[in-house]
Parts: sequence; C-alpha cells; structure tokens
Amino acid sequence: MMRRMPTDLHSTVAERLRRVGQRYTEQREALVAALERARKPLSTLEIVQARTGPQSSVYRNLAVLEHVGVVRRVVTEGEFARFELTEELTEHHHHLICSNCGKVEDVTIPTDLESTMDRTVDRLAKRSGFAKVRHRLDLIGTCRSCA
Repeated sequence: MMRRMPTDLHSTVAERLRRVGQRYTEQREALVAALERARKPLSTLEIVQARTGPQSSVYRNLAVLEHVGVVRRVVTEGEFARFELTEELTEHHHHLICSNCGKVEDVTIPTDLESTMDRTVDRLAKRSGFAKVRHRLDLIGTCRSCA
C-alpha cells in the first residue's frame, strides 16, 4: 500500500514532542524510522529487533509517541498488540487481524465502499449526537499460515 508521509516526518514528530516538553531522542527517531520502513503494524518484539533500543525504553517511547499522536496501537485478539504510525501521518486504511497468531495486514477498500461507509457512519453519529466522527475497520479471522 502506498503511504503518504508528511514532507518531513521527523520534523513533525519532533514538533509534537516539543509541544509536550519531550525531546526527539535517537531511540525515538529509530523507532519512528522502523515503523516508517515497515509499512505495517509491528509488535514490540519486532520493534526491539529493529534495534530501536532496549525493550523497557521501547515500551516507554511507544507510550509517549502514542500520547502525542504519532503512533497508534492496533488492538488484536488475546495478548497481541501491534503499533503503526497514525493515519494522520500515513493514510486511511483498515486491518485484517489473525485471531490465532496476531498477524496484522493493512488493507484498503474500494473508494465507493469507503464512501458508503463514511456516509453510514456520519448518519449513525448524527442520530447519537456525535460530531467529527471517523472510523476504523478491523476484520478478525485466521491468516493463511494458521488456517
């Protein structure tokens, strides 16, 4: 999937961190770069294996980057979790999630279906008094390897 990145992803991340009194350290930069290269949600183990720092630092840095809207946690079944750059920094997409191994694949859906979904979500939100609604669609199943 082709992803749209800000003109300078790292400047954007540094500015977001600066707004909350945090620094864009080498470890945080390595973590963001690993997620950018991967172009798919990564587990904490995969992030650690990408040499982004010790595991304890990875957890702390993920929490800070999630707080400032750089990283998003993809919640999966059971104990699995994956992390990716937020859609604001990439593009809107959905996920296929394996309920057995936790594998996550990014998927896009046809434009006409996405438009229909947006209209439906807006209509549902309006009925409930919600504003500025967006959606995420995570499809849970069993991947080819686990089937």
